[in-house]
This record gives sequence, C-alpha cells and structure tokens, in this order.
Amino acid sequence: MPIYEYRCSNCGNQFELRQKFSDEPANECPRCGGPVQKLISQTSFTLKGSGWYAEGYSKSSAANKSQSCSKEGACATCPSAAA
Repeated sequence: MPIYEYRCSNCGNQFELRQKFSDEPANECPRCGGPVQKLISQTSFTLKGSGWYAEGYSKSSAANKSQSCSKEGACATCPSAAA
C-alpha cells in the first residue's frame, strides 16, 4: 500500500498515511481537526543507469547492435535474427 503525505492548513502539521488506492483521501488533521492538503513528494524508488530499455529496446541500441555484429545476423542477440 502506498504512503501519502498530508499537511494541515491550520496548524502546519505534516503527517503520512498508509492508504489503499481505493481509499478516500484524508480531509482532517489528526492533531487539530483542520483541513489538510495532499502533498506530492519525491519517491525513494529511482531508476539509474542505462537500464534494460536503453540496452535492449531503444532504436539507437538496435542500430548499434546491427553495426557491431561480427556474425552478420547469425547470433541470437542480433536484431535481424529476431525479425
């Protein structure tokens, strides 16, 4: 379940709630009962590096593989062998 951050408009209390996607957003501060706003925050999940997409599925990587293939399309990783 995702964790959502909220901030109270009255007292400035910032808090997190673990909620299902189907749950209604919080609308009341647990400290003072004031109205709250959902915050957009940075996730801790980050994709770094070249990754599988850039190495196996992008058009530029397919062009580079076909140019550098020494077996002229006979290897399993060659784009022309998969077509």
